[in-house]
Amino acid sequence: MILAFLTSRFFLVFLFPLLLGSLTVLSFQPFNFSYINFIIIPSIFLITYYVKKRSKNRFRNKPYLSNLFFVGYLFGIGFFLSGTYWISHSLTFDENFKALIPFTIICLPLFLGIFFGLGNLIVGPFLNNNFTSILIFASSLGFMDFLRSKVLSGFPWNLWVYSWSWFPEILQLTSILGFFAINLFSIIIYCAPLLLIFGGKKNLCIFFLLALIFTGNFFYGSTVIKKNNEYLISIKNKPDQKTNIKIVSPNFDLRYNLSSEDISEIILKLIKYSDPDKSKKTLFIWPEGVFTGYNYEDIRIYRSLFLKSFSDNHLILFGTNTEKNNNTFNSLVVTNNNLDILFQYDKQKLVPFGEFLPLEKLLSRFGLKKITEGYGSFSKGKAHDVFQLDNSKILPLICYEIIFPELSRNKIKKNLIVNISEDAWFGDSIGPQQHFAKAIFRALESNVFLARSANKGISAFIDNKGVVVKSLNLNEAGTIELNVPIINNNRSEQRINLIFFILLFTHVLIFIIFKNKNI
Repeated sequence: MILAFLTSRFFLVFLFPLLLGSLTVLSFQPFNFSYINFIIIPSIFLITYYVKKRSKNRFRNKPYLSNLFFVGYLFGIGFFLSGTYWISHSLTFDENFKALIPFTIICLPLFLGIFFGLGNLIVGPFLNNNFTSILIFASSLGFMDFLRSKVLSGFPWNLWVYSWSWFPEILQLTSILGFFAINLFSIIIYCAPLLLIFGGKKNLCIFFLLALIFTGNFFYGSTVIKKNNEYLISIKNKPDQKTNIKIVSPNFDLRYNLSSEDISEIILKLIKYSDPDKSKKTLFIWPEGVFTGYNYEDIRIYRSLFLKSFSDNHLILFGTNTEKNNNTFNSLVVTNNNLDILFQYDKQKLVPFGEFLPLEKLLSRFGLKKITEGYGSFSKGKAHDVFQLDNSKILPLICYEIIFPELSRNKIKKNLIVNISEDAWFGDSIGPQQHFAKAIFRALESNVFLARSANKGISAFIDNKGVVVKSLNLNEAGTIELNVPIINNNRSEQRINLIFFILLFTHVLIFIIFKNKNI
């Protein structure tokens, strides 16, 4: 009876994929049980292969292709259900949105799961117990990851390569091959146990070849990190190649409708945490959201507090709303001690429903608005530029933008990435840890240091090889300071996805050539 249930369509097509997808969250931050994917991904391959065969006999009364789609779709639903449930916590700050929490938890996985379903539907009919099937299966997962990173506004969250965020030694080829190529490589490695299950000398040889490549990649990465550490030590006493930066993490509660007294108190606390040394040239980085609901002009009223505490040697970087041509922007500004803006960046990747309301004219009629304070949607920034600080070119990214590789690995020359974030939206969930993992990759890809200030999140300095140099833990108030080395990154940032598509094309070509030769 148990065996009949385990081989039933309900279990194999619906329940088991849903359970496997839900378990994938354990491979990402903060759990980092990466090796569970060596079981989960091969299991989905085997289920798809088994359902494909059984759909032609035992499941013959059911639609063949729909079985393959639902295996992937239910896996995707489980993947996003456990991996993105924390987004719903952002709805708890406004009574008007609390009723939408169940819909948020359910609707996002129902939509994003379609990518997994489509991938399984496309390659499922061609799968067999051979290596070329592994290549085409991995390619479908990798391509669907790429697709969901681009479709609509894109959501490149928890791609498989992020499960290695704790292990920088095996990620060093990311800056050379590109993010999506390394993601594809990760999927193939996770599929390697299938070769042992298939058996045969050829599959065994390929398995040991993949194991050798994985091990060799680890030693290569270890060597790269070691040499980089030696280089960083060699420029330690060269002041013209360093920028002194102090990250402030105040651990403020997220509150709406701040009064002028509240703002004054917040500024005084930020200044206290900053503890500025008037003789020391320093860039202070405050997180996004500390002045929620207030525009820059409202903050300027308090510039006497800045003048009193900061000197001409100081610059302050923080997030605030700005107004221009009747548009409101979520901005990052760099000011002097008189609160004069020296640099401004307007956020380009806005969070749907969080910072802007899609189909606003229609949905606003039903009383809906963006989740962040205020009724009108933020406007999208038009351009990305760097802030020149002495010899350092600083590329700004605001909160959610850190998850998009194309925003950091672009044509713009930079020596440092700065990311400010408000992670209080997600409470004590796994969201802030997963958010931080993305920052590790942005530093590594661009081969520059990254400074991150996150209120109620993880604030850190990350070096150009993805190694966390200094950090403040979740919900920890305090500061960290570092003379950040100026890395002269001369690597070309163009065509970063070219290698990924070459690999996809190669895998498809290999599959077509060898699909009838049982390789």
